[in-house]
Amino acid sequence: MTRYTALWCLGILALLLGGPAAFADDAVGNGAFAGAEPPAGAPPAPLAWGALDPAQREVLKPYADQWASFPPARQRAMARGAQRWLNMDDTARAQARERFQTWQSLPEARREQVRRRWEQFQRLQPEAQARVRENFRAFRNLPPQQRQQLRQRWLNATPAERSHMIERMRIQRQRRFGK
Repeated sequence: MTRYTALWCLGILALLLGGPAAFADDAVGNGAFAGAEPPAGAPPAPLAWGALDPAQREVLKPYADQWASFPPARQRAMARGAQRWLNMDDTARAQARERFQTWQSLPEARREQVRRRWEQFQRLQPEAQARVRENFRAFRNLPPQQRQQLRQRWLNATPAERSHMIERMRIQRQRRFGK
């Protein structure tokens, strides 16, 4: 993948994951670099090209001529994405490139579905987000055959059966965690 493609990948990821929660690790989410979110309630102000640190400008160089025309939210998302990219090691960058290639190969309808689900996730309370992440980790750690069986079972279930499965999971979670 060329540097330009990597930058394009970075830009798309920044647009898709542009909310502050998407870059919540301390090095990126605490406002320690250009692109930090403005105070709550304040309208986003444009982010001047010169306000970016030199490393961010280098990563975002292909967008330099267009920078002033981008909406402030997009500028900040791209600045966060550039900082995130700079903080990645080679392995993480390779994984990001692979995820971007996977994203590019998805049909537009599937991309839109993913965007909607991400927006729904972002609206969840932090505790609910943590549960979703934990459930996903547990699912990901299952053997591939068992994951496939669970997927098929869910896909083949009627709406009533799905509701019953969800209720059973809720009860199990309450027993396990007392919540």
